[in-house]
Amino acid sequence: MHIETLRVFCDIVELGSFSKTAEKHLLSQSAISQQLAQLEAIHKCQLVSRKKRPIELTKPGKLLYRTAQEMLERYELFKSELNALKSSSSFRLNIAAIFSIGMHALPDYVKRFMVNFPNINVHIEFLNAEKIYEQVLAGEVDVGIVACPKHDKRLTVYDFEREPLVLACSPKHPFASATSVDLHKLQFERFIAFERAVPSRMWIDGIFSQYNLVVRPVMEFDNIETIKRAVEINSGVSILPKATFVQEVGAGTLCAVPFSNEAFHRPTGIIVRKGRVLAQAGRYLIELLHEGAAKR
Repeated sequence: MHIETLRVFCDIVELGSFSKTAEKHLLSQSAISQQLAQLEAIHKCQLVSRKKRPIELTKPGKLLYRTAQEMLERYELFKSELNALKSSSSFRLNIAAIFSIGMHALPDYVKRFMVNFPNINVHIEFLNAEKIYEQVLAGEVDVGIVACPKHDKRLTVYDFEREPLVLACSPKHPFASATSVDLHKLQFERFIAFERAVPSRMWIDGIFSQYNLVVRPVMEFDNIETIKRAVEINSGVSILPKATFVQEVGAGTLCAVPFSNEAFHRPTGIIVRKGRVLAQAGRYLIELLHEGAAKR
């Protein structure tokens, strides 16, 4: 049984057509049918129900399809690592992170990673959470890093840093001189929030709900940087991860005030497509991120 035969079988399933598979592999439709028949003869079972359209897998066919996908992915990984050994240059590790994590939390980990894998071509892209999930599931990104990770049976999620959440306000705001502030006081403030579809907005709304608090935003943005700019000009207050505006606090353009109620945090996570086989460097990066965050 050859790798290419398994590749043909997977394409039959994914394209749902013998003719399209034949066209993709530059073979005749008869040759594609023969390769499927060969697989069925080897395993002594029917893999595809030929009477149904579109093509439908039998139970043994579904089992072979899952196994074939894993084998092909492992084989592609083997070829990548073999080429790296032959060429003395290494393969590329694709990482996608939301902007706030990529800018503030990730750099220190990447520096530590490069000490052990100096020849790895690390490509980091800043994307919104929705795009990160999409690209991780499509196999275009090896590792994704998001805030408030959602559970999906197609993904493996590892814990990353729990980011302390604090009140962000202008130095001109009355809260700026407070040592702490009661969350309930936000009900009477002009509040600048994330847009509703942003996971961090949902998380913060959950905190408000726990305290039976209703806060009506006067502005909504899809990213932290824009929220910070609005808070700096005293258009309102917001709740942000403390690490994301350390520079502004140091420059005196923003103030970070803790809450008196309790210490609030925003969870972040590392996402990888379930079943994806990562090279040694990718596995090390996940271990570094996961274990480093656990120590904080």
